[in-house]
Amino acid sequence: METRLIIAIIVVIVAIAFVAGWLYSRSRRRAQLRERFGPEYDHAVSQAGDVSRAEATLAERERRHQKLHIRPLTPEESNRFTRAWRSTQSMFVDDPGRAIRDADTLVTDVMSTRGYPMADWDQRVADISVDYPLVCDHYRQGHKIAIRQQRGEASTEDLRAGLLHYRELFTELVEGGAARQARQTDQRTQRRAG
Repeated sequence: METRLIIAIIVVIVAIAFVAGWLYSRSRRRAQLRERFGPEYDHAVSQAGDVSRAEATLAERERRHQKLHIRPLTPEESNRFTRAWRSTQSMFVDDPGRAIRDADTLVTDVMSTRGYPMADWDQRVADISVDYPLVCDHYRQGHKIAIRQQRGEASTEDLRAGLLHYRELFTELVEGGAARQARQTDQRTQRRAG
């Protein structure tokens, strides 16, 4: 009898250790996804309606992204796109509708040049979220405004906001880590001040 009791206790201890390890691993993965995706994590949870499904979706985005051949822009490409962006911004005063269309096209061109697949807009957002989770929502918002402009439903103020949204993503795509690091530093400073 004592042997059976000892075996039962050992089995219970092993089971508890296994469950504790599994919970710790899951908690750690959740923390890693929150850290990596920032506000995009919350967006994914909101869209999925379930934390586990959202985390599976984000993990799948990471796996898919590893297979992509994303590259930085060459200095020449970066300069060319920056000049095009300045032209787009300047155009806003005289033709805000065209400026938002051009901003949408320009962001798409930069993404394509860097190697992001362009077939499906939702997939583009998912792919971008892996590298640029802090500005992913800017892409969504800018695109929504561009679509509203196509329908004739966007005011000049809406178009201005759309251009600002596109600028956030454009800056990240063209300038990359330097822009991201500056933004993260600003956000940390604002949190401390707030």
